[in-house]
Amino acid sequence: MENEIKIASINVNNLSKKNLLHYHLFSRLNLQQKCMVVLANSELLLETKENQAYKAVIEQADYVLPASKGLILAAKKRKKAFHEQIDSEELMIDLLKFAEVQGLSCYFLGGKDYINEKLILEIEKRFPKLSVVGHRHGTFDLNDPQIVKNVQEANADIVFVSLKGNRQEQWIANTFGSCNKGLFIGVGESFDILAGEMKRIPDQWRKLNLAWIYRILIKPSTIKNASKIQRIITQILLGKD
Repeated sequence: MENEIKIASINVNNLSKKNLLHYHLFSRLNLQQKCMVVLANSELLLETKENQAYKAVIEQADYVLPASKGLILAAKKRKKAFHEQIDSEELMIDLLKFAEVQGLSCYFLGGKDYINEKLILEIEKRFPKLSVVGHRHGTFDLNDPQIVKNVQEANADIVFVSLKGNRQEQWIANTFGSCNKGLFIGVGESFDILAGEMKRIPDQWRKLNLAWIYRILIKPSTIKNASKIQRIITQILLGKD
C-alpha cells in the first residue's frame, strides 16, 4: 500500500491507527518532538481547494489523516485504499490513555465554556492520574496573544484543540512554532462527544455512509447544511487532483 494518497491536491497519510500510534505519535511524544496532526474530512479538503492560504496551513502538518468516510470513498474512486478511517474521538482517547500511563501533560482548548468545563470533569473522572495543565473554551479571537501565552506557559506534551471551521488548524499553525514542545491535534467535535453534549454516531450508520443523515435526525437544525455536505462529497469524489 502507498504511504500517502493524494486527495484534492493534499497528501493524506495512509497508516493504520496502530502503526500511527506505536511507530509515530508515541515515539514523538517520548522524544518530546513537536508535531502537528490534522484529522481531515471532506469539508476540510474542499476548503483547501477554495482557499490557498488554508491549503498552506494544512500542508504544514506532520500528519494529515483520513477521518471521514468521504475520504475513504474518494480513495476507492481513485482505485486506491486507506488502511482505515481514523476516528478523532477514539484517537483522542488512545492519546489520553498513553499520557496518563506515561505521566504526560495535556491542555484542552475549545468548545463552549460549559462544554469545556464538562469535558474536564469527565476526563478527570475517566483518567484520574492524568496531568491536566490547562484548559480554555473556544470563544476568543484567533490572534489573541494571551491564549498563545497561556499554552506556551503550560508547556503541555499534548494540546487538544476543538474549534469550529478552519479556525482549528489555523490556530494550531499560528501557535505551533512558538512552543518548545507538544503534539498539537485538532479533534473537531470530540470535546462535545466526550462531554456528553453530542451523541456518537452509531457504527452501523457509519458503515452505511449515512452519518450526515444521522446528524440531521438528532439535530434537525443541521439540515440547512445538508446540500453543502452533498456538494462537498461530490466534488471530493469526482474532483481531479
